[in-house]
Amino acid sequence: MSAGEAPDGDPRDPAGRGTGAETQGEAADEVLSRAFLSRVVEPGDETGGRWLREYGVAEVVRRLRDGGQPLPGVSGARWEGLRARAGRADPGRDLALARAAGVRFLCPGGPEWPAQLDDLGDARPLGLWVRGRASLRMWALRSVAVVGARACTEYGAHMAATLGSGLAEHGWVVASGGAYGVDGAAHRGALAAGGATIAVLACGVDRPYPRGHVQLIDRIAEQGLVIGELPPGDHPTPSRFILRNRVIAALTRGTVVVEAACRSGSLVTARAAQRLGRFTMGVPGPATSALSAGVHDLLRGEAVLVTDAAEVVELVGDIGQLAPARRGPVLPRDLLEPAARQVLAALPGHRAAPPGEIARGAQTTQDEAIARLYELRALGYVERHGDGWKLTRQAMISVRGGRSPC
Repeated sequence: MSAGEAPDGDPRDPAGRGTGAETQGEAADEVLSRAFLSRVVEPGDETGGRWLREYGVAEVVRRLRDGGQPLPGVSGARWEGLRARAGRADPGRDLALARAAGVRFLCPGGPEWPAQLDDLGDARPLGLWVRGRASLRMWALRSVAVVGARACTEYGAHMAATLGSGLAEHGWVVASGGAYGVDGAAHRGALAAGGATIAVLACGVDRPYPRGHVQLIDRIAEQGLVIGELPPGDHPTPSRFILRNRVIAALTRGTVVVEAACRSGSLVTARAAQRLGRFTMGVPGPATSALSAGVHDLLRGEAVLVTDAAEVVELVGDIGQLAPARRGPVLPRDLLEPAARQVLAALPGHRAAPPGEIARGAQTTQDEAIARLYELRALGYVERHGDGWKLTRQAMISVRGGRSPC
């Protein structure tokens, strides 16, 4: 046997790495353990995350299952509650149900795991249940969250759908929470444009909530991705909705809030995005609208005002992806030479004026004024009345906007 060669039957290679079979076995154990913990520990539980960091997955699972020494940081009552959950958990059954429903379970550090979720620290998801064929890791690299009020106005729904379709057309993935209102409009906008979208749920991905969005979420699973932290069949609660928002914020490059009252859960997403160093954007609404008050509060802080997908992409995209400059329409008079515009502006609104008066108003000579008046007559702006000159009717509308000068 040559130097450095593993002996026959040695399950490890010379570098100390496991063989393929052993590595696969370890990965399977990791999946089973984390699937177990997703049934026992609530999403976003930083105490549970600290346990995993300090003791490792295997030790935490062992203590929860076997009733060993309680882990620190929780009361006796809470430890017993976790132990009771652990006694009812059946990760093998959960994984089998998931497979039957076309759902896979992702673990941190795996090839499809979005590394940006690690920014959540001890509040990082224990794992993610995923419906859909696309790679979550690849899609999340180029994703933007569009969130907002459930009871949104027609304006809010229109803006969310327009942003969703516009971002999809620019090649960005639209992420949201699958809820009524702004969330649903953003998802539909992306789907209508033939784009990609991710729904992050606060329940088991095999039982979509709200029930009125079952067809929408099923369509997202076919054309995009549906993800969540909770195992198959688990139900949403108010706290789970709030904690779900941190995943939306961490997963994406930035968060756009479309309509949000001062106590909206969408603001939780936006503030989580700010804490994580992500871009935070808001779509303004009427100053009198309570549904836009939360957005306006964000805009008074560090959030950036956006009104369309191009402005969002300018912020979250690559260098040089600038939104088009906004300009008013180019009017025919804008194409006149400066001297001709000056003479045109010097004509009274509703009467003829002699060349001398026009020259004084234009601050030029009478000969220059007459030359420019003949030029303007050829273009249809003025007409001659005896010894005077007057604006044509069309020019009065164009130059004065239909109003008499002050």
